[in-house]
Amino acid sequence: MSAPSYSRSLTSAVKRLKLSPSTSTFTTQQVRQLQHSAPLAAQPLSPNLERELSEIRLPKAVQATYLAPLKREPTTPRKANEPIETVCQLQLRSYNVRNLEVFSDFALRAAYFLQLPATSYNLPRRTERWTVPRSNFVHKKSQENFERITMRREIVIKEGNPETVSVWLAFLRKYQYYGVGLKANVFEYGSLKAAEEMDAEAKRVEELLGSIELEKPAKGMGQLGLPEKMVDQAFKASWGAYAPSSGAQSVPDGNKRIATVSVEGGLMPEKQEKKTKGAEKEEAA
Repeated sequence: MSAPSYSRSLTSAVKRLKLSPSTSTFTTQQVRQLQHSAPLAAQPLSPNLERELSEIRLPKAVQATYLAPLKREPTTPRKANEPIETVCQLQLRSYNVRNLEVFSDFALRAAYFLQLPATSYNLPRRTERWTVPRSNFVHKKSQENFERITMRREIVIKEGNPETVSVWLAFLRKYQYYGVGLKANVFEYGSLKAAEEMDAEAKRVEELLGSIELEKPAKGMGQLGLPEKMVDQAFKASWGAYAPSSGAQSVPDGNKRIATVSVEGGLMPEKQEKKTKGAEKEEAA
């Protein structure tokens, strides 16, 4: 039978104690406080060095970022009270006013360097609200309100070349800022003699294509629709479809890193091979 606890000796009680030296444990927060509480002393700069640094002028491109964007004025002479033609209306939308200001400033600077007369306007805010049930079952009778505010800004381009405007829009689309939506309305103006201009353009194209000898289409040689293919080939080559890794499915090297066949003679490479084989068969016959 074991002895009661009050009758146990002091020695046996000490044996059961875990004697360990006290160690100081530091938490991550305490270590960070120690690092911030003992900063390094900043070394003072010499007066000559401070004077030289103050005299350094920033580049104009860097100085322009701290100033309002420059704008160009329309240069076409007009009569009194004659309206200026609007070429493009770009509307910027965002839920964050900072993102909207940054990208609108970027768009105005890009228009200035492309020599486009641009003007920006603040549009009214659009506020939308929804009321929906908070939850089902227990909370189905309680409702919850949501609100969304859309901030808008409009940039108007006047008297700009349509090609320059398209380049400007493509540049903005390529470097579009996150959280900002774009909506553009492009206007093109033509004369009342559009039919005569189209006839003149058709004659000019006919003169250019007159120097190219077009063979008679033949189904056996794979030459059916040769003029259309020549036009399509020039169009594809203009945007780099025949370049390696272009991603075009209708060209032989669209999914390759290295081009293996060059485009010559106004024909597709595979059609040229078929034409050569057909000519060899006719000679053999």
